[in-house]
Amino acid sequence: MNILLVSMPDSFEHMPTVGIRMPNGALSALAGNVDAHHRVAVADLILVQREVRATVERLVHEWQPAVVGLSVMTFQRKTALRIVELVRALRPGVRIAVGGYDPSLAPEAYTDPAAAVDFIVRGEGELTFRELVRALERGDGFENIAGLSYREGDAFLHNPDRPVYGLADGEIRPPNRSARVLRGYAFLGRPVDVVETSRGCTFDCSFCSIIEMRGRNFHTFAFDRVLADIRDARDHGARAIFLVDDNITLNVRRFEALCRAIIDAGLNDLDYLVQAMTSAIAAHGATLAPLMRRAGFRYVFLGIENILDDDLRFLRARAKNALRANGQTLGNATTTAIEHIHRHGMFVVGGLIVGNPDDTRESIEANLAFARRWVDYPYIQHPTPYPRTPMTKEFRERGLVINENLEEYDGTTAVVRSEHVPADEIEFLRWRSERWMKVRHMRAVLKTSPRFVLRNWRAMLRHTFRGGSFVKALFGLEDERRAFARYRVIRKAERLYV
Repeated sequence: MNILLVSMPDSFEHMPTVGIRMPNGALSALAGNVDAHHRVAVADLILVQREVRATVERLVHEWQPAVVGLSVMTFQRKTALRIVELVRALRPGVRIAVGGYDPSLAPEAYTDPAAAVDFIVRGEGELTFRELVRALERGDGFENIAGLSYREGDAFLHNPDRPVYGLADGEIRPPNRSARVLRGYAFLGRPVDVVETSRGCTFDCSFCSIIEMRGRNFHTFAFDRVLADIRDARDHGARAIFLVDDNITLNVRRFEALCRAIIDAGLNDLDYLVQAMTSAIAAHGATLAPLMRRAGFRYVFLGIENILDDDLRFLRARAKNALRANGQTLGNATTTAIEHIHRHGMFVVGGLIVGNPDDTRESIEANLAFARRWVDYPYIQHPTPYPRTPMTKEFRERGLVINENLEEYDGTTAVVRSEHVPADEIEFLRWRSERWMKVRHMRAVLKTSPRFVLRNWRAMLRHTFRGGSFVKALFGLEDERRAFARYRVIRKAERLYV
């Protein structure tokens, strides 16, 4: 059976394709978990943002797939449904499945007959999709496949959820990177890939879709598998690895052991990126940070979330950002964690959320000032009412959601207001501040990736200052409000991929 798996071209503002083009790890994982006699193609459409229609048409013609699967996040829903429509027109008899965060948490968006979707793979997809392909191959029914929703005439039937899988027994096979049919994954000029060492998180942050999708738990892959996966990524050309774990620092001792295993295996010739908690790095950074650097870690995404207690309380993120000693909470762990990371030559990607329900202009500016002072690259977002998160319930109950255009739910478009600040003002404050943080980081990248910067600095500045002019902004000759208005028009047009 021929199978085509595609991820959406819609990208995050903080991950401009001129510098960052990450593979969708879920698709290569699905490809690795169908039975080996099937012919699978994986296409990350982020690699062809301005050629989406032509690429889909070519792949459907070349592969003649019996099944097409789409991985979808909420802000990609509109694009996904257009691609479904295109695929259905090109190959009317194809069976179409959707999966990922959005179909898992908002399946009702895909059950309308007009959506032309046949199957919804809810939650973790490897085993569900494997069983679906087997059922299609045998001509069996679908009623016994946990985690699957399927069309039956004009209705959709929803099977019970699939229990979260423990990962330790090897039932979930490694990814199949050879199935990828598009090329060009890169991080600051280095070929990049993604590797997963664990799944899940035991915290309950109000903005998080992960716990809504799989509950509060933490499961790990064995190190032998992880190291083999890293080797496979390197063999496929990767020179940088993003460890995409939901919360790898939940078990700091395990993370330390993983760093040692990477060093002992001689895999520290790669550059690593990782997401981490401030509390864990602050508490263990004296020993963990130098070990991370020896293992090849270069960028650490810190889930700072916010520097103000009231906001952390709303985000349910106080515990994972607390500085503790001798059983007591001493304050916020962020600056201590950042100091450990900087002391050992690593960069901090600062994840903050501004525009929470009770935010004032002053509280937003306080977080932006902190980011300018402490983080190397900003990843500042606005709270976004994704399906079924606790945050969404509160924003809707308080009447603060002002935008229902899901294609703009990308984290950097303010779709909610606070009680004190309009949404467009919140977005403007972030946009104005972030541009200069990104320029500052270009100087640091010049030292580590000089060829990339020398080749691409004009394109990076054009992207960062689109709607305005870097030179005019530098010399104070730009009307920032007008530049911001033009930027928003450009950003809106960028979302039209199909």
